[in-house]
Amino acid sequence: MNDNITNYNKLSSSSLPMPSVSEEECIKAAMATQLKKKELSDLRLRIIIKQEANQGNYQKAIAILDQLIARLPHSAIDYNNRGLMYLKMADYEQAMSDFDQAIALNPSLDRAYNNRGNCYAHQGYLSKAIENYEQALDINPYNQKVWINQGITLRELGDYSLAIETLELAKMISDQYLGRIYAERGYTHYLMGDWNYAIADYRRALSCLPQGDRYQQKVMKWLAKVLKPIISQSNIEGDH
Repeated sequence: MNDNITNYNKLSSSSLPMPSVSEEECIKAAMATQLKKKELSDLRLRIIIKQEANQGNYQKAIAILDQLIARLPHSAIDYNNRGLMYLKMADYEQAMSDFDQAIALNPSLDRAYNNRGNCYAHQGYLSKAIENYEQALDINPYNQKVWINQGITLRELGDYSLAIETLELAKMISDQYLGRIYAERGYTHYLMGDWNYAIADYRRALSCLPQGDRYQQKVMKWLAKVLKPIISQSNIEGDH
């Protein structure tokens, strides 16, 4: 080993021609250009993935993510995103595998725990889902989506009071998902029999949700469900 080091040092200046300053600059510029092209290429792929996912073309998004993962095999984000596509397709086994890999590569990736929690919840493993949401919140207590998902899952477990408290905590973080929080809190009040609170929250949700948001239809159905018996009762009383 020492001989190899010695031989390398002997060749360092006497045997090898040194490139001129202009040649060095050209080499650095060429390397920088290649790196920039690669970055732009990866970014472009991620833009296309988002477009395909927004259009519901999950299989196409997965095919592109396969390319990214082949290129960047240690990218936890890409495994997480591919898992999310599988989750949307209800392919829970593949989704879970990707979320596990994302967490193995980056144990601090809170969104991977959140998505794995959602995967458990979709399969009915609600306690496992809560465990993953707790892990996500230990890493990032300001992840509003996790608080919302935890609140929904607690409601599914029948713990309505704790679900309300959890959704209240989610509301304190920011206004980003305020419409969804009001909607889920309203539905929880409805299940508790607090219909007036439910109606108030549904109306708040509709005032907060942007036009065309997928949650609007859900909230309108929930609101109609709670108003129907009230309207029917009012009509009966009016007949007398």
